[in-house]
Order: sequence, then C-alpha cells, then structure tokens
Amino acid sequence: MPIRWYGPANPEDPTYRHFNRIVNLVLHAMVFAALNSGLWFVQNMRHPFNHLAWLTEAWALLLVVQLISVVARRPQTPS
Repeated sequence: MPIRWYGPANPEDPTYRHFNRIVNLVLHAMVFAALNSGLWFVQNMRHPFNHLAWLTEAWALLLVVQLISVVARRPQTPS
C-alpha cells in the first residue's frame, strides 16, 4: 500500500510535518541502498575502492541520526 497523505497539505500541521520527515527518511534510505549496493558491486567486480567501507559506515551513521531525529520529533498524541 503506497504512502498517502489524506487531506490538505498544511505545513503548519505537526502531523503533516512528521509525515514529511518520514517520507524524506524513506527516500534517503532508498538512495543509500541503491547507491551503496551499486558501489559495492562495482568494487567486487573490478575496481578496489579502499575507502568504501568508511563511506558506507559514515552514510549509515547519518541515516541512523536522521532516524533518531524523526522519532524524537514526532508529534505528541493528546491523552
């Protein structure tokens, strides 16, 4: 099921902003997976790239930091 926003796009709405952060996180993870797997494939096939492990770890760390940011900034539900 695709991700969809129901209702008007209101940047003032905290739920809409949280949804926007989630979509950005998912896009970031997709780009990370696509580029990283491609780089590792090329490295294993023909060209050794000495710093690829460092690049992968740094980018994964940035992805985890973004995930923590998205979770920490989620809107509070009224009780």
